[in-house]
Amino acid sequence: MPTHVSRPIFIQDCGFHSAMGSENIAIHQCLSGQRASNMVRDDHVLNTATSTIVGRVKEVLPEIPPHLSDFNSYNNQLALSAMQQIEASVQQAIDEFGASRIAVIIGTSTSGIADGEIAYQQKLTSSSFPQAFHYRKQELGNTCDFIAAYFGLSGPCYAVSTACSSSGRVFITAQRLLRSGLVDAVIVGGVDTLCRLTLNGFNGLEALSNNLCVPFSQARDGINIGESAALMLLSNTPAKVALLGAGDSSDAHHISAPHPEGVGAEQAMKKALDDAGLTSKDIGYINAHGTATPLNDSMESKAIYRLFSDQVPVSSTKPLTGHTLGAASTTEAAIAWHILKHDLPLPIQHCQDKAEDIEVSLVETPIKLQGKAILSNSFAFGGNNISLIFGYAHD
Repeated sequence: MPTHVSRPIFIQDCGFHSAMGSENIAIHQCLSGQRASNMVRDDHVLNTATSTIVGRVKEVLPEIPPHLSDFNSYNNQLALSAMQQIEASVQQAIDEFGASRIAVIIGTSTSGIADGEIAYQQKLTSSSFPQAFHYRKQELGNTCDFIAAYFGLSGPCYAVSTACSSSGRVFITAQRLLRSGLVDAVIVGGVDTLCRLTLNGFNGLEALSNNLCVPFSQARDGINIGESAALMLLSNTPAKVALLGAGDSSDAHHISAPHPEGVGAEQAMKKALDDAGLTSKDIGYINAHGTATPLNDSMESKAIYRLFSDQVPVSSTKPLTGHTLGAASTTEAAIAWHILKHDLPLPIQHCQDKAEDIEVSLVETPIKLQGKAILSNSFAFGGNNISLIFGYAHD
């Protein structure tokens, strides 16, 4: 048992919008397999003229309020759709704690790059940028600044960008801010939207699949990229679902490939268990990073098996949302929150031909959470690894 165990941080509310939709009923139907998410084929986004599958938000997004028009970007519109879902809870926190006592910490990897791509295309064809475009819309901190401005907050406000673990690190930041007493509540989350830069970059790495991704399958051949906004309001006020622990590591094995034995992944999971004061037997489900690339799935399976053997059900939800890059950690944290908050069955891994190098036990039939908590993994370029544990806490 570790000498120091973090106090739980309670999740007061969660706003979530991805390829699964934004309404609870749609999200729950996608997670249970009753409804298909909006994973669609795109034949035009890649410079190679090949097709790929993307997780695209299909609902109409809200308009940015006129007084915040300087923040008008597609990325911030998607953020706003999640912000509106938690607006009442944020206002309650402002009334209770004051606007200066609430922080905003957001993870992203693309920010407003999609708007920049459109602007530069116009620049190439007409020699001028769109009148409303400004480079700051592409800055990594633009969305957290927008959230703070929208709610009128004046507490700490900044972005974290560590590739695909970005919106996992925000939880560690929130832990520290709340533990230190610098703030009384934190809006954490991740927002990333589809853009040609990242899609073509991953295609250049030969990491994209032309079909719906199949994590842990013998036939796995790459990722699908998606877009998502997921925001949570965290505080020390008791609530049903909590962040119980968080762990990180940085093995720096390779700039774009994970350590083949999952050394850093294992370290992050161990640290999360220690931080939560839990053992492997307390975990009832693992939401794997599960990108469906041969290297990731193999190393993650090895790391999970060393800690949990084949006793904990595992699945990856990326076939439902796509890999949402900087938003991936909070996207999957939101999925964990929905499972815990609404007592949902665990997401099934539709893997008809599990690869020989995958030793973990996959969720193959509808089952409920049997353990105390859910562990969620996110692993990024450069070996930047995050594991988060969510569960019920009675403080």
